[in-house]
Amino acid sequence: MATSKSASADPFRLLGKGEVDRAKNGRAHVFGKGFRCNTDSLGHPTPNDKAPVELVVNVSQGFIPLWANDTILRWRFQEQSLVQFADPEAVKSAIRILMGQALIGWGEAAPVKFTEINDAWDFEISLREIDDCDINGCVLASSFFPDGGRHEFVIYPIMFKQSNKEQVETIEHELGHVFGLRHFFAKIREADSPSEIFGKQKSFTIMNYGPKSTLTKTDRADLIRLYSMARAGTLKEINGTKIRLVRPFHAS
Repeated sequence: MATSKSASADPFRLLGKGEVDRAKNGRAHVFGKGFRCNTDSLGHPTPNDKAPVELVVNVSQGFIPLWANDTILRWRFQEQSLVQFADPEAVKSAIRILMGQALIGWGEAAPVKFTEINDAWDFEISLREIDDCDINGCVLASSFFPDGGRHEFVIYPIMFKQSNKEQVETIEHELGHVFGLRHFFAKIREADSPSEIFGKQKSFTIMNYGPKSTLTKTDRADLIRLYSMARAGTLKEINGTKIRLVRPFHAS
């Protein structure tokens, strides 16, 4: 219950609903109805909806990592994360369908192929038991950026409570990160993890948040052009930051 004490006198004072709403609006932009992505581990907003109108690529390692030509990412389910389900095999089948639908969405723009295999895997799909929620909303899923390490593609329970369309778009968004893309607004609100801009696009992009988060023809066209030029060697840097083609764990 809220009291008249100051914050310093009562450090555990709870915010009233209006204060919570203002805090949410000021701190994070979210997917749809209170959902966010923490692949960038930042989750900040596009301030006043004023963001760059270009494709944003990751530079957090001091270079721009993109997958080398003919890359195949090997993945498997993290079996231990499935013991919470009454029918783990049905869960696997449902996730395979979602992954397939998301990859169909990206179509020929997807710069890598995927294969499910238990040996020499590059990433695991892990299903969390508990949701990751805070004042800014709940995380639906998180993934990773191109590099030669092993990774987790995490899905939280709340994602399965969304519509099929929202589930597919969530996976499409996370695959965008896997392909090397940052959030649409990274240059403005995720400056702690450097990024660079490539190409031109509208604010309607799968790497944005909320109602503008939708996979577009421009998303696909820009990604095709980026990878084609980088792999051909005609694009070696973006705004002075060098591009490095990387291979996954199993091929390192």
